[in-house]
Amino acid sequence: MTATPQQPSEGTNNRHPCPPVLARVTRTLAGAGVDAPRVEAELLAAHVLGVPRGRLLLVDGLTDDQLDRLAGLVTRRAAREPLQHLTGTAGFRHLELAVGPGVFVPRPETELLAGWGIDRARRSVEPLVVDLCSGSGAVALAVAQEVPTARVVAVERSAAALVWLRRNATDRAAAGDRPIEVVEADVTAPGLLDELAGRVDVLLCNPPYVPAGTAVPPEVAGHDPAEAVFGGADGLAVVRPVVARAARLLRPGGALAVEHDDTHGRAVPDLITADGRFEAVTGHADLAGRPRFTTALRRPDDASGPAWQTGSS
Repeated sequence: MTATPQQPSEGTNNRHPCPPVLARVTRTLAGAGVDAPRVEAELLAAHVLGVPRGRLLLVDGLTDDQLDRLAGLVTRRAAREPLQHLTGTAGFRHLELAVGPGVFVPRPETELLAGWGIDRARRSVEPLVVDLCSGSGAVALAVAQEVPTARVVAVERSAAALVWLRRNATDRAAAGDRPIEVVEADVTAPGLLDELAGRVDVLLCNPPYVPAGTAVPPEVAGHDPAEAVFGGADGLAVVRPVVARAARLLRPGGALAVEHDDTHGRAVPDLITADGRFEAVTGHADLAGRPRFTTALRRPDDASGPAWQTGSS
């Protein structure tokens, strides 16, 4: 990595101006195939300097020690270790979450699902919200922060992910957000949360949904837990029982949102419709225009016949 000093002096405290350092780091990351290499170069430098990215050009430069530390991080990023593992955090809506090995790094597209759920939860005075396949807790904690009257239950089975989920839940409660309830369980287990049957206002889920055998980026293949990424041969192995569980847990009129693969733009709406207990089934696109999540409302128990629509609203 070419960000190291040209002629380092042992024990010196030389300052290396940010612009040429960032240019060299950007070239290194671009050569490694990293998306948005300039942005990531700035984020790594800001992390090393302990300043917001927007203040990079206001600092005097990097010391020799800081430059060495940056060089090490750039080498790891060029090997396609996730940026969030290097900084130890992932931004999600208004949150900074702790992440690392063993937990799925939350993605920007999931902010859309969380935002939809937050809007629905705000329609109730004291909503009960369930987040299945919670992972780092991103969705659950975003709801708890932005809908402070909500009771939020987060369900996760992975022991490794639960470490991060509980850490983030503790941190957000200490920061003043309403505490969430963490449940260690498999979302496909019969009887899951039966004590809440017919009472849930909003159920959100970002399950493993990539079809087995699909090629994924090196950051995913080498670092995200496979059980949080792949959802069986067709990618729907977890989605199917989640839909059935949602139908049991949601109150009449309660809202469901499930994230899915971009190849599932018809499959997931059809699956939810076929259950027969939902209406207003709607497909939503991500910021790139790809099918990304599907929403629906729980029918009254005495409703008959499916009624559904697809769209991007």
